[in-house]
Amino acid sequence: MVFQMHWQHGRRGTFCAVFGFLGLLTSTISVAAAELSHREDLSVEDRARVVSVTAAPSDFEKPEPFEAMSGGAATSRATPNRDAFSQSSANLDFEDELTFKLGNGLFRKLWVSSPSSTQASDGLGPLFNARSCQRCHLKDGRGHPPASLSDSAVSMLMRLSVPPRTAEEKAAFARGIIHRVPEPTYGGQLQDHAVQGIPSEGRIQVDYEDHTVTLARGEQVSLRKPTYRIVDLGYGPLDPEVMISPRIAPQMIGLGLLDAVHPGDIIALADPNDSDGDGVSGRISRVYDSISGTMTIGRFGWKANTPSVQVQSAEAFNGDIGISSPLVKSAAGDCTPAQEACLALPDGVQARLGDSEAPDPVLDLVVFYSANLAVPARRDVSDPTVLRGKALFHAAGCAACHTPKFVTRRDAEREHHRFQLIWPYTDMLLHDMGEGLSDNRPLSNAGPREWRTPPLWGIGLTKLVNGHTNFLHDGRARNLLEAIIWHGGEAAAAKDALVDMPPEDRNALIRFLESL
Repeated sequence: MVFQMHWQHGRRGTFCAVFGFLGLLTSTISVAAAELSHREDLSVEDRARVVSVTAAPSDFEKPEPFEAMSGGAATSRATPNRDAFSQSSANLDFEDELTFKLGNGLFRKLWVSSPSSTQASDGLGPLFNARSCQRCHLKDGRGHPPASLSDSAVSMLMRLSVPPRTAEEKAAFARGIIHRVPEPTYGGQLQDHAVQGIPSEGRIQVDYEDHTVTLARGEQVSLRKPTYRIVDLGYGPLDPEVMISPRIAPQMIGLGLLDAVHPGDIIALADPNDSDGDGVSGRISRVYDSISGTMTIGRFGWKANTPSVQVQSAEAFNGDIGISSPLVKSAAGDCTPAQEACLALPDGVQARLGDSEAPDPVLDLVVFYSANLAVPARRDVSDPTVLRGKALFHAAGCAACHTPKFVTRRDAEREHHRFQLIWPYTDMLLHDMGEGLSDNRPLSNAGPREWRTPPLWGIGLTKLVNGHTNFLHDGRARNLLEAIIWHGGEAAAAKDALVDMPPEDRNALIRFLESL
């Protein structure tokens, strides 16, 4: 908060005292101005400050200034408990806090099928995965794979698509106008629930095959490799060329801050041809933004196929719950022309309120809530083991993808997200993660082996909030060590560095991750 306050009010003398910038040389300012020439929202002096404060640490004997404040002035300092991911941005004023609480109510709202006596809540489905946003993002946190065939697993989705076939589909896919071509009968994702009168589409079944990995010092780690099946199909067989890809719901914290990162900062991290020869070649995900009608940077989703919190929320409303909004107006949700009974059912659109089931300001309130779920403060940043693990994290090359720091835009859409030093540990780029994590399904411009670098902030509180430590896009990893060992492709060298570590170093690195 001190960081943000001094920058906003221009108290350069105090800022220099806090950050040790007394005697800042003109040459340093010139270099910074060149490095951050894309930051039109910053003055030349501000650019120098940003370069200095986001530089890689050189001293791992002590924490960096404000390292505990992962979300800048928006960081939640509440004592961590099961609600650690459900706190509001700490810099909201009274009126914004009220808006946040209204959004929270709608995020938790249980929708019902049409017609109903509760006109403010009908419109569910007809096919759906959950009756509320909260049912997937449990406690605003991370989902999990099904524990058994009888597990409804509402926090896991199965994406469906087929290869582009028509000339129109191929052209739209190549241009990035569409992310994928839906399966002809079942649509873009499997819906494992349905309203009364029609069958659900099916259920996800996962079988695991254990693989033992031997580390450099002889320790053994068991990895579980999943195989997915869709059973109890309600509308006939799937297309022979169907491609499937499982997803567990990610945690919700810090989304608005990631939305406020300057696009030029993301572009500056991309190295698609590995020009620096470090083996890491992150790529920008270019996606179609339905709001602006232009191609832009994808920041959200496991494959970085969504451009903003607003679009992400609208698509989740429609695809997961079957609720239409001003941005996605299909009241039948993911029902396809092949599902005639589904399309024939009544919807929840009320003409007096608008042409969607979640008319204004419902979506805006949910977006505000989603954008202002606070990142919890770091724990144990001064602990010697944590600091040692941080040094090992950098030495192993993990920070090449999990970029620790950004300073958000001065002109960000939301005032409380402006000019904040944040520590998300992501570059929001696509990286080849190797054949072991391939889902064999392209999405937009992301290949089957490519995944967006997930943010690491809050990862150490997953067990406390959600009662499990299932990581990666499908929850196959049962702990952080397994998650790292699954890394391949561009991350293989960092994974190998961990495998070669003595146990005490490996434990220190994990301890650092648990402090995030």
